[in-house]
Amino acid sequence: MQSIEFLNYPVGDQLSDAQWGFRVDGKDLRVYAADATRDLWRQERENAGLAEEEDFLLNQHGGLTLSEVGDPARHFLGDPAPEFVDPSTGAVPLLGCSCGIWGCWPLLATINTTPDTVTWSCFRQPFRKEWGELAMGPHVFARSAYEAALAEPIRLASDPLQSPHPRPRTKRLRQK
Repeated sequence: MQSIEFLNYPVGDQLSDAQWGFRVDGKDLRVYAADATRDLWRQERENAGLAEEEDFLLNQHGGLTLSEVGDPARHFLGDPAPEFVDPSTGAVPLLGCSCGIWGCWPLLATINTTPDTVTWSCFRQPFRKEWGELAMGPHVFARSAYEAALAEPIRLASDPLQSPHPRPRTKRLRQK
């Protein structure tokens, strides 16, 4: 079984709302996403004549805001509000776009639960269907530990991936 930490931290400099983040086995989920998409982005960026940047990879996703998620127990146990369900796969967003609009660039996953486990699998980027299932996961958690972590998220003063002096974010390639 893997370990999970649920995080809540401010959206940029905004203190009015916070967002959800995750650490799986001590590693931010956005790092897993960066690793899984590095070669895919490299191909697209080389074709467009752009250099790959690590900041671009790490900042392609942001968290879902607390106000968006509504009921986190339902959402993160695989039963989100209908507007969050991908009708073709049943997947739900774990991360949104770093621009603040979750649906702009979400990281979707299938969440399956049993009485003993919660599994995140079949990670996808819906705007890059040609990428298929991303090479990350499945992540399997003991359900009791998962629910305990979800009930008591770790509250952080800032985004755990941002340096004290963040650089401007790079624009992503949306169109092909």
